[in-house]
Amino acid sequence: MKWENALTDYQLYLKIERGLSKNSIDNYTHDVKKLTAFLESNDLSLSPINITSEIVQQFIYDSAKTANARSQSRLISGLRSFFNYLIFEDYRKSNPLELIESPKIGRKLPDTLSEKEIDTIIEAVDLSKPEGERNRAILETLYGCGLRVSELISLKLSDLYFDEGFIKVTGKGDKQRFVPIVAITQKYINIYRKEVRIHLPIQAGHEDTLFLNRRGRQLSRAMIFTIVKQLAEKVGLKKNVSPHTFRHSFATHLLQNKADLRSIQLMLGHESITTTEIYVHLDKSHLTNVMEEFHPRKQKNL
Repeated sequence: MKWENALTDYQLYLKIERGLSKNSIDNYTHDVKKLTAFLESNDLSLSPINITSEIVQQFIYDSAKTANARSQSRLISGLRSFFNYLIFEDYRKSNPLELIESPKIGRKLPDTLSEKEIDTIIEAVDLSKPEGERNRAILETLYGCGLRVSELISLKLSDLYFDEGFIKVTGKGDKQRFVPIVAITQKYINIYRKEVRIHLPIQAGHEDTLFLNRRGRQLSRAMIFTIVKQLAEKVGLKKNVSPHTFRHSFATHLLQNKADLRSIQLMLGHESITTTEIYVHLDKSHLTNVMEEFHPRKQKNL
C-alpha cells in the first residue's frame, strides 16, 4: 500500500464515517504528510504497512526539536488516529505509536471578557460608517449566540427563525443545531438587514448569506478577526481578544449565571461534555455557589 492511497482512503473515512469538516481533515492529513516527508528526506522506503515504531519514534524525536509540547501532542494524536484507521481496516496488526507517550501539557484556559468589556467593545463600533451596523450585529451575534467564526460567516437569512426565538447553526462536520437568540440580538440583526444589507450589490450565490462585505459577498474569517482586533485596540484592552473570546465569554457568563453545563454544551455544539467543562475551571466560585445552594447539608449546624 502506498502512502498516497492510504491517505485518500483515510480522508474518505474521516469525511464519511466521522463527519469531520474539511479543516479538520486537512489537519489530520498534514500530520501524516510530515511523516512521509521525513521518510523521503532520509531515503527510507517504508510503506504505511511496514513502518516500525522505531522509525516513527525517531520522527517524533526530530520533530520535538522545533515544536512545542502542544504541537507535539497534536502530531502524535494525529498519527495515532491514522494508524488506528489502518488497524480498523485490517491493514496493520498494531499501532507504531502504541508505546509513544504524548508530552504533558496543561489545559489552556480561554481568555474571557467581562460584561462591561463586551459592552465597551460593541459601543466602540463607528455607526457613522456603512459597515458599522453590520459590525455591531456581528459582535452581538458572536456574544449573544456563542458562535464559532466559521458558523457566523456561513449564517444564512433562511437560518433565522426569529418568531420561534432560534437560529439554525451549521457547525463542525456540517452538524446542525438550533441556538436560542435573544431579542436584543434580533434587533441589531434586523437593523442591519433592513437598513444596510438591502442596499448592497449582492453577488450571485450570496443572496441568502446574512453578513456580507461591501462587494456583496460572504465575509472571510480573517475579516472578522480584523474587526475584533481593531476594536479591542481602539478601546485599549490589553487582553488577547479574538472572535473566539466572545464565544468563551458567552459560555462563561451563562455558567456564572447558573446555567447548567448540559444546556451550554448543546448551545456551543460541543460533541463531548468534557470540552464544555473547561468553563468550570474559569470560575471556581460557581462550584462553591452550587454546593451552598443545592447540597442537603448546607443548613446543618456545626
